[in-house]
Amino acid sequence: MTTTVSLQDLPGLVGADLGRSAYREITQQQVNLFADATDDHQWIHVDPERAKDGPFGAPIAHGYLSLALVIPFSEELLQVDGVSTKVNYGLDKVRFPAPVKVGDRVRMGSTVRDVTEVPGGYQITLDNVLEVEGGTKPAVAATTLFRFYA
Repeated sequence: MTTTVSLQDLPGLVGADLGRSAYREITQQQVNLFADATDDHQWIHVDPERAKDGPFGAPIAHGYLSLALVIPFSEELLQVDGVSTKVNYGLDKVRFPAPVKVGDRVRMGSTVRDVTEVPGGYQITLDNVLEVEGGTKPAVAATTLFRFYA
């Protein structure tokens, strides 16, 4: 489900539940590419055989890989018309309560915490929860800030 609003109507979303994204499967290829991009080749991520005997029983995605999914999931949940650019302005809080194993399917839910006017546009604060299908704890809980400019 995608919420689409105009830039001028963005402040009216404060408190809105943007719903849940579609599920995406985490693959070993994604994990390996992320390891290459970040030079983080810890065995719990990139060595499936060794990871079977590790603390999670399987290879897991990097926490920051899971966090990076906030961007495409946010795009899926919210579209703002009438903007020239959108900027990832940062994070207020991030936690990784549960691992994401290779093969898990994850999705994200978001709620609009705040919208403030900034020069040339608006800043939106989203509370996001990335969940693993069938999991009991979130994989990621993150408060993100995005800026939309006219």
